Amino acid sequence: MADNATHHYISSFFLVGIPGLQDFHCWIGIPVCLLFSLTMLGNSIIIITIKLEPSLHQPMYFFLCMLAMNDMALASSTAPKMLDIFWLDAHWIDFDICLAQLYFIHTFCIIESALLVAMAFDRYVAICIPLHYTTLLTTTMVIKMGLASVLRAIFMVLPGPFLIRRLPYYTEYVINHAYCEHMAVVKLASANTHVNRTYGISVALSVMILDLGLIATSYLKILQAVFRLSSQHARSKALGTCAAHVCTILVSYTPALFSFLTHRIGKKVPPSVHIIFASLYLLVPPTVNPLVYGIKTKQIRDQVIGLFFLNKKISEN
Repeated sequence: MADNATHHYISSFFLVGIPGLQDFHCWIGIPVCLLFSLTMLGNSIIIITIKLEPSLHQPMYFFLCMLAMNDMALASSTAPKMLDIFWLDAHWIDFDICLAQLYFIHTFCIIESALLVAMAFDRYVAICIPLHYTTLLTTTMVIKMGLASVLRAIFMVLPGPFLIRRLPYYTEYVINHAYCEHMAVVKLASANTHVNRTYGISVALSVMILDLGLIATSYLKILQAVFRLSSQHARSKALGTCAAHVCTILVSYTPALFSFLTHRIGKKVPPSVHIIFASLYLLVPPTVNPLVYGIKTKQIRDQVIGLFFLNKKISEN
């Protein structure tokens, strides 16, 4: 603890977990552990498959590989501490570690959103201007787009921990959440938090509006191009290449929008409901994404079966 004239600055926070459901924490930890395990396994399979199969060395799959790595990082920044809370009653977290967790969670979420935009652009170029696909989306361009996604997230989230660090925390140390979330930490400060609140909502709205706007624009252009095609088979094939990406967008943004709205305007929503959805937002998309792409994308499905199952059969014979 650091002293000043009349107060003690707190040095750690107490993460409650899910308020009102503490008696069920042991059971809640089971699906959390399962989701985390499936995330690490599923995304590892996607990355290994893309790396080992030369036919998948294309922009669409490079973006998918980036998404898989980001999903693993996002799940790793939240699930281990949640399991500590649910199974080991390890509720305390150091102030600086809490800020680090907060920073990484929000950074990975913004990277995820940017990668979904990049993947929408990939589908737009592939369907609307296919003759320019190889010249526009070169390996260098894909790397630049990936780096831009990371740098945007880093610099957008960077002010957050510093703005929190300047606030005094004297008496309130209980965070009614399963992890360190920006607004949940800001609310505990013993000072005016208008700047922090404005910053938080500005970043969230700018990312959602910009990224969703770009994704919507890409798909409007894609739909226009698809419906100009005379062949029904060609239409189905073109839309089929977008199916996995659309599913990923829905899985990623639906719980995010619900969590964002309930946190700010859903006053009558029980805290436990909000925290469950906020946790699902971080744990479900990383788990579902590799399953969606594995099932919906024939190239990946065939290569996974070939790499992991046919080889096994051959070795048994």
